[in-house]
Amino acid sequence: MTRHLYSEFLSLQLVGILVGLLLVGLHLYALLAPAKVQGFLKQFPRHKQIGVVLLVIDLIWCFWLISNIDLGEFHTLKKPLQMIIPIAGVLVIIYVDEFLAVRALGIFLLLLACPILEAAFLKPPLSRLFLSGLAYVWILAALFWVGMPYILRDQVRWASESAGRWKGLAAAGIAYGAVILVCAFVFWSEAAMAGQ
Repeated sequence: MTRHLYSEFLSLQLVGILVGLLLVGLHLYALLAPAKVQGFLKQFPRHKQIGVVLLVIDLIWCFWLISNIDLGEFHTLKKPLQMIIPIAGVLVIIYVDEFLAVRALGIFLLLLACPILEAAFLKPPLSRLFLSGLAYVWILAALFWVGMPYILRDQVRWASESAGRWKGLAAAGIAYGAVILVCAFVFWSEAAMAGQ
């Protein structure tokens, strides 16, 4: 239903470049400033202001999706859903404020997976699976974070327990981002895909 919603302005190469830069940038910062990043991540799960901002972004994105996707035989539900989204958002902020940042991040990752999967859908290079695989990992993590948000707190604690583990995870994120960037420039350009 959402296929072709993002493809008008997001190509596989552009998504690969954006995701690769995001992975390399965030993990490089985590490697170079471990104390600062760990301090932020330990406070993040209960940071209500960040949770509210993320949830508002999620709500705007959901509203845009509902307004633009083809609901098929459920098209009569479009208006009610458009009214429910902001009401549900306000109710979540008021009544589900514990670990709001983690839940909102989970919803954001679920939404973010959609354009990534759409950009990689049935594209010829098999290397597109680097993007698809990452999107499915985000989906799996997001489902746990929305339902059991304390898991992110435990994951942060585990990752920051030893300097070697932190550096290894950061290096792995940088390497994966670099692989995606190489694929984006070498295999996912219009010229490379036209030749396949």
